[in-house]
Amino acid sequence: MSLRLAFMGTPDFAVPALAELIGAGHDIACVYSQPPRPKGRGLAAEKSPVHKFADSAGIPVRTPVSLRGADEQTAFAALGLDAAVVVAYGLLLPKPILEAPRLGCFNLHGSLLPRWRGAAPIQRAIMAGDAETGIMVMRMEEGLDTGAVLMAERTAIGRKTYGELHDELARLGADIMVRALAALERGSVDAQPQAKEGVTYAKKIEKSETRIDWTKSARELDCQIRGLSPAPGAWFEAKGERIRILLAGPGPGKGEPGDVLFDFAIACGEGALRPLMVQRAGRAPTDWLSFLRGFALKPGERVG
Repeated sequence: MSLRLAFMGTPDFAVPALAELIGAGHDIACVYSQPPRPKGRGLAAEKSPVHKFADSAGIPVRTPVSLRGADEQTAFAALGLDAAVVVAYGLLLPKPILEAPRLGCFNLHGSLLPRWRGAAPIQRAIMAGDAETGIMVMRMEEGLDTGAVLMAERTAIGRKTYGELHDELARLGADIMVRALAALERGSVDAQPQAKEGVTYAKKIEKSETRIDWTKSARELDCQIRGLSPAPGAWFEAKGERIRILLAGPGPGKGEPGDVLFDFAIACGEGALRPLMVQRAGRAPTDWLSFLRGFALKPGERVG
């Protein structure tokens, strides 16, 4: 059955869910997204990925800077919604917004709640070395990612990068959101409260976390590198230049942290890592050996 929905999302992670909802025949009354932001050398205002997709689908888009004002809340209530779907929107939803749709507001969250509530759940799961993660449809309430869970999918992390896991969860999430809404409309979904134990918070990635500290173990640095790849990227300094490592693997030998070893691995506080894919500032990513042909980094030298 078709539901009258508002879709609230901003980055490319949210686009597959919007596309699936349209494909399932739901009536998307309006899309909400973050306002266009200055981007590029000319700092021209650029619409978000969700905004662009909604434009291409002929769906009206609203870009309020806040939903706390009475006018915005009245305009939202006037849509006469069955439900609102929220995917990485970027604005808090106050109580009048949460209570306006007939069935409620439902969020797609990229973790196995209550682990990794908050802004950066996919990156944090990888950086912490978690074995698995998932995607969940949650009924929204005023707390930060505290609502009851309607449906979930799990996936092994393995050696996936943030970019790979991001895309996988976006696809899985689009599918389960459609299924969850169908079950909700049938009255056949049994929302489960989140466990009170195991709560962790996924704070935003700080710039200071992107620098590689070679005194950490190779395992920790491998998780950091994969969790920040392809963006913003973990980096080290060599010969006054920042080098981003996009992918690395176990390396041979041992030495003082930061030492370049035989076969061009780099010593860590425990073990060693060999970069596999790297990127210099302003250049395209390249494999490690191709990088070394144009950058004189030799065994016995130390990187910062």
